[in-house]
Amino acid sequence: MSIQVSFELEEPDLEYFREHIRTACAQAEGISEAEIIEKADALLAEITASEVPEFVRERFGRLRILIGMLADKEWALEDEERQNVLDALAYFANPHDLIPDGVPVLGFIDDAIMVELVSQGLQHEIEAYNDFCAYRASESARNREGSLETYLAARRRALHTRMRRRRTSTRKRIGRSSRTRLRLF
Repeated sequence: MSIQVSFELEEPDLEYFREHIRTACAQAEGISEAEIIEKADALLAEITASEVPEFVRERFGRLRILIGMLADKEWALEDEERQNVLDALAYFANPHDLIPDGVPVLGFIDDAIMVELVSQGLQHEIEAYNDFCAYRASESARNREGSLETYLAARRRALHTRMRRRRTSTRKRIGRSSRTRLRLF
């Protein structure tokens, strides 16, 4: 038997989560990129080893994508986008979240909500990175004459440009500055 639970977050609810992201970012100021990634990886390992609801596990797959963006040398995120992803991961590097992870069934729900929110906030980056990975894995990329690195660099440049264009368009549409760091909408 399964049951589906859904809920809507209104603007005050979203602001509550945004405030927790801002707090986590402030607390992560002195933490290195490697430490943030290591702590987010440790949380992923904990989730993998735990019996958590499938919707939590599915959302944490997206967190793995964010970590991959930072670790992937061929993707080579530039500073602003890199910082946006690190800001998103800062919450997951913080051991003090809204619901303690040790609480059975509910412990990772707040984390799953945060993954959902940061995934929406970084949707253009995630789409571009997924497209890059698919291109890199494709047979057509491997079977080209010349250097794969050259083709990957060209594809990366095109996808980075598309990502920035879409992000700027989205920010203009919702009335946000195109040069602000990630603040969840």
